[in-house]
Amino acid sequence: MAPFSKPETVLKQAEGLVSVGQTPAALQSLTEMFNSKRFRSTPVAALEPIMIRFIELCVELRKGRTAKEGLMQYKNITQNTSVQSIETVIHTFIRLANAKVVEAQEKAHKAIEVLDVDDLEASESPEDILLGAVSGDQSKDRTDRALVTPWLKFLWESYRSALETLKNNARLEAVYQSIALQAFEFCLSHRRKVEFRRLCETLRLHLATVAKYSHQTHSVNLSDPDTLQRFLDTRFAQLNTSVELELWQEAFRSIEDIHNLLTMSKRPPKPTMMVNYYEKLYKIFMTSGSILYHAAAWSKYYAILRTFGKSDEELAKAAGFVLISSLSVPFLSENAEEGDDNKGKHARLTTLLGLNKVPSRTSLLSDALARNVLKLSPQPLLELYDLLEIQFDPLSLCETASIILDRVIQNDEFAIYLPHLRQVILSRLLSQLSQVYSSMSIAHLLELVAPLNLHLSPDHADRYNQENIEAFIMSTAKRGELLVRINHSSGSLVFVDNAFTTGVAGGPLAVQPSPGRVVKSRLGHIAECLHKVVKSLDDTPDKASADLKSIHMAVQSEKRALQVRRSIVARRRELQAELLARKQNEERSLQAEVTQKAQEDAQRKKRADAIKEAQERARAEIDRKRKEENEKIVSSLLDRGVSIDADIDELDTDALIRLQVVQTDKERREFNDRLRIIAKRIDHVERAFRKAEIPLLVDDYARQQAEDKTGFEASRQGTMEAARKTHQEQIDAKRRLSKIMSDYRAFATTLDVDRQQEYQKRQTQASAKLVEEKAKRRKAILQERERIAREREEEERARRLEEEERQRIEQEREAEEQRKRDEEEAEMLAKEAEKREAEEKAMENRKRREAERAADMEKVRRQREREEEAERRRTSRFTSGGSSAPTEWRRPQRPVENSPSQPKYVPPVARGAEGPSTAYRPGGWRERERERERLKEENNSRPGTPGRQSPAPAEDDGFQTVSKPKVYRPPGARNR
Repeated sequence: MAPFSKPETVLKQAEGLVSVGQTPAALQSLTEMFNSKRFRSTPVAALEPIMIRFIELCVELRKGRTAKEGLMQYKNITQNTSVQSIETVIHTFIRLANAKVVEAQEKAHKAIEVLDVDDLEASESPEDILLGAVSGDQSKDRTDRALVTPWLKFLWESYRSALETLKNNARLEAVYQSIALQAFEFCLSHRRKVEFRRLCETLRLHLATVAKYSHQTHSVNLSDPDTLQRFLDTRFAQLNTSVELELWQEAFRSIEDIHNLLTMSKRPPKPTMMVNYYEKLYKIFMTSGSILYHAAAWSKYYAILRTFGKSDEELAKAAGFVLISSLSVPFLSENAEEGDDNKGKHARLTTLLGLNKVPSRTSLLSDALARNVLKLSPQPLLELYDLLEIQFDPLSLCETASIILDRVIQNDEFAIYLPHLRQVILSRLLSQLSQVYSSMSIAHLLELVAPLNLHLSPDHADRYNQENIEAFIMSTAKRGELLVRINHSSGSLVFVDNAFTTGVAGGPLAVQPSPGRVVKSRLGHIAECLHKVVKSLDDTPDKASADLKSIHMAVQSEKRALQVRRSIVARRRELQAELLARKQNEERSLQAEVTQKAQEDAQRKKRADAIKEAQERARAEIDRKRKEENEKIVSSLLDRGVSIDADIDELDTDALIRLQVVQTDKERREFNDRLRIIAKRIDHVERAFRKAEIPLLVDDYARQQAEDKTGFEASRQGTMEAARKTHQEQIDAKRRLSKIMSDYRAFATTLDVDRQQEYQKRQTQASAKLVEEKAKRRKAILQERERIAREREEEERARRLEEEERQRIEQEREAEEQRKRDEEEAEMLAKEAEKREAEEKAMENRKRREAERAADMEKVRRQREREEEAERRRTSRFTSGGSSAPTEWRRPQRPVENSPSQPKYVPPVARGAEGPSTAYRPGGWRERERERERLKEENNSRPGTPGRQSPAPAEDDGFQTVSKPKVYRPPGARNR
């Protein structure tokens, strides 16, 4: 790899390569810089122009993969510092790709125009017209494939690369959503349905991997309301695009995505958003043919729309759709689809609508009535509702309905409900006919249904003919919704009028009750009629009243008997339901046991296979190790010189080990034999040696004893002679030294006296030198204090002068400001007066400062006189005390032994016992303390001079009296 260069240098090199037409080489140089390790440490401000140039080159050369890798690396570098830079680069990338697509489309359009008109003056022949009609679009497609399609593919790859770069990053979430919206626009503008499906899957996958990357630094947090709102906006844009592209399956998936996000949201969704949600939802259900959930979606849409305060026209339009969609729900389809799969489907759709239970025609119409839909709906729809839900006229039902439908389908938006309304009208017709007729001819039924075919063309497939009606009837009979039979021999329909047959038709939605319901309610109607008769016959004779009472009692007994039978039937039904449920539970448990057993068998087989494989692997490993051991054993045997006659591969490990053991035993026996022979030979030699040594050892022992005795005697005599000689020498030395003992003592005494005198002399010299040094030090301290006092006085004087100058400047500044203010407010004469007054004030201030200065000088003079007086007093005190100098300090002289003029030294501890000393000591510490207190009182009685520090008392000379240190002295010199 080439050495890392500065970003500016790399950019200049790339620009140079582009200028000479080497664009791929320029792109390669920029790519190498991105792969460098030092690329991460480059500042973002220097990288952004390079990245933009890199993107331009990638777009120009259609290098989508290279651009994606560069964007990934640039995102990793700048996502923590500059999100705006990433956004700029991504938008530049998409903008350049879009520009290339637009440019390619313009080129294709121009090429088609050129191909269409080769000669402007030539007239078109019939052959040219026919050929153009046949191949005109094909030439356009070929041109688009050659010019536009490659750039469209590159633009699509650009959107995918941008989304992959920005996914699962909270800081880049806004850019990610904007790029997704642009991708939706791309798919919509170019009608790219396949790419739109892939885009939806990509977004869905990115959302599913949010939890996977939740541990990262900038992971997306779906619990954040703003982030979740952005995801919802994107999914709604996806929903709108899928509806416009008529991709209803993707629209339904988008609805599911939106519902999942809404369940995750902690804040309630916006009403406008939910309006859009239900609007797309009823379109999807209408397209899928689920008219029941279509009507439920219209009901939810109308409920939200009412809270917006819309105009009466909009509410009337929505109310019309709610009513007609509810009326379009079939009568006999509520329980048509049952089973676990269908229940799961209904639960899923109900959850998407935000309902607690599966909607029905009855609940939808009840909700519509509760929301005053009838008051706002158009008049034809009200008539249709009255015809289907209130009136009972089976013979004129279809004719009246046809007239109303003619008025309804005048509104094109209501025309889509016509097939569903025709089925509802047919269902209502059959339900009402079953209450009136026990049988009727098919021809008569076709005559009654004929008005419903007026809205369709003769060749329309949905026209009601005998085949269609028979198929519809049989489907309802198969589901148990109608109890009807078709007799083809007589060409009639037979309605079963047995109230006690299984599968009662009609249900709660029938306008007229079914036979079973008629039987169940017959006694109730009779009771009501009899009650009315009793009220009307209250004034009749006693016989009539007695008859009525007997009839009433008979009715009550019959009613009780009917209740007993009803309870018996209900109990039988409960028992049957319990048996059926128990049987289903047993079958379910049996199936679960079979499934569990199959799973256990599969797991057992899997475990057995795994164990077998493990055993085979272990066996193979054992064989391999045994073979290696065999090879080692064979090689060791061959090295020992053992010949193996059999084939090595045929021998097992045990045989080889036996051969090795035999060979080892043989070698051990041979080695032991050799050792035994050698040991026997060594024993014989050693025995011969010991026999020859016996007489020599006796002679050697005698000789050694004689030599030891001779040596001991010689050593004893030498020791005694040496001790005797040493004793005699010590006696002679004592005799010689005793003669000079008196001279030694005299010399020692003289030497001690001389040393004592020398010590006293040196001590006197040291005391004199100490006094001299103290005098010098005292003089230096006094001079230093005088210098410090002078400096302080100078500083105080300078400070006063500076303060005066500052005050003067301040006063002048204030006077100037006052003068300027007065010039603006007063006239010229007032200004002159103020000026004179300011001068007089300045003169007074000057005189006052001079007076203060004179007073300060007088105080200084007085202070100096007091100091001189104190100095004279101090001098006179020291003169009267016998001291040669006022500043002289002497160390007390230690008394010398045998001196009668000096008193005996008394320790400080014992001084109190002896009483106070009567000797006068001039210049003692008590006198100095009294003098110091007197001077302090004098100084306190009169004020000191400002700006000058009072001089220290004469006694305070800067020295501190130090007691004589205790020095160790030998015992012989302590009394000297």
